[in-house]
Amino acid sequence: MGFSRAELEAFRGQAVPDLLPEPLELLFVGINPGLWSAATKTHFAKRGNRFYPALYRAGITGTLIDAADGYKPGDREQLERRGIGISNICPIATARADELSRDDLRRGAKSLSDLVTARRPAVVAILGVTAYRTAFDSPKAATGKQSSPWPESQLYVVPNPSGLNAHATLASLAADYREVAIAAGIRLTPPSGGERS
Repeated sequence: MGFSRAELEAFRGQAVPDLLPEPLELLFVGINPGLWSAATKTHFAKRGNRFYPALYRAGITGTLIDAADGYKPGDREQLERRGIGISNICPIATARADELSRDDLRRGAKSLSDLVTARRPAVVAILGVTAYRTAFDSPKAATGKQSSPWPESQLYVVPNPSGLNAHATLASLAADYREVAIAAGIRLTPPSGGERS
C-alpha cells in the first residue's frame, strides 16, 4: 500500500482508534498519530518507526509486527492477549508532532487522564519526554519512572520510537520498553530469528 503526499494530507486532523484490551495492563501513549497512521488506522504504522521492532526485540511480542499497511491477521490479537494498549496524548493526526500547540498537548493530557482513571492500566508509558514535559507541565522531567497522578497506575516516560529521535537506538528502546513491560507484569517471550542481536 502506498499513498501520495496529497492522499496523506487528506487524513490530517483524523484520529486513530485507541487499542484498549480488557484487561489493560500496559498502555503505551504516543504523542499523536502521523498521517500514515491515520490513513491505515494503525498506530506507529509509518515505515522506519521503531515501535514494533523494539517491542519484538524486548520480547513483548513474539513476532515482529509490520504495520505499514495496517495490522495483519493476528497482530492486534497478539497485543490484546498480552494486555497491551496504545493511545496518544493528542488524537489528531499531523505530519509532524511539532505541529501541535501547547494547548493541544495540555487538552490531550486531560483526556488521557480521564482514560487512565477509567481503565486503570498497571503501567502507563508515555513515549517522548519533550511532549510529556509540556502536556503534564513538568518542565524538568527526565525519562524513567515518574510520580503518578493515578493511584492505580504507575507512570513512566520512555523515549519516542520515531526515526527522528537519534538519541535512542533500537537496542536502548527495547531495554526501556522491556522495563515498563516487566513493571506491568507482562510475560516476556524471547523472539525467534535474528532480530534480537
